[in-house]
Amino acid sequence: MPASIATHIRVAIVEDQSLFRELITSSIAKDDSLDVVVSAGTVREARSAIQPGSVDVALLDIELPDGNGLGLGLSLKRADPQLAVVTLSVLDMIEPYLGIAASERGAWSYLSKASSGSVETLIDVIKRTAAGESVIDPTLLQRSKPRPGSTVGSLTNRQFEVLRLVARGCSNQTIADELGIASNSVVNHLSAIYSALGIPDGHNARVSATLEFLANTQR
Repeated sequence: MPASIATHIRVAIVEDQSLFRELITSSIAKDDSLDVVVSAGTVREARSAIQPGSVDVALLDIELPDGNGLGLGLSLKRADPQLAVVTLSVLDMIEPYLGIAASERGAWSYLSKASSGSVETLIDVIKRTAAGESVIDPTLLQRSKPRPGSTVGSLTNRQFEVLRLVARGCSNQTIADELGIASNSVVNHLSAIYSALGIPDGHNARVSATLEFLANTQR
């Protein structure tokens, strides 16, 4: 189980732009529940500094001078399955993230530097990822529209909004509160969504639905 949100969360920052890395470090340091224990600028430095069990969350730039943050994240998680990962990209590119197998995407979040400029958003995502959630950049999700002719495109407007909130990592109660509907209505909408997308109703249904949303929307 990833680090509890109530404990001190040990964070590794891997970012090649030193000024941006320092800004992130200073911002995170203001939160008493987060400790930056590793600061690296390359894949090589990160592999040397991040040992299994030494870090709770790795904040990784996708574009690094000697490699790729996604590949680095995969190797770090395989060495330490309890590690949570937040990847950052300077571009609104979610396709490389979608290439990660669903079985390896637990406690793995994606943020765009271009759209998620808020320190509060970054800290919130770090904490939620440390607690085991997978969070997709909320601004990218808000801009997403159904791809015509896709299974997601066949959903009603209300079903699409429910699915968008599922992709944001919202609970049924949060979805109900956001849309001003009853909790049992959310359950009914989810059942209809899973059926329309051809997803078996089970404990992985929300993950599968999120993947369908990401793969069949335009941003």
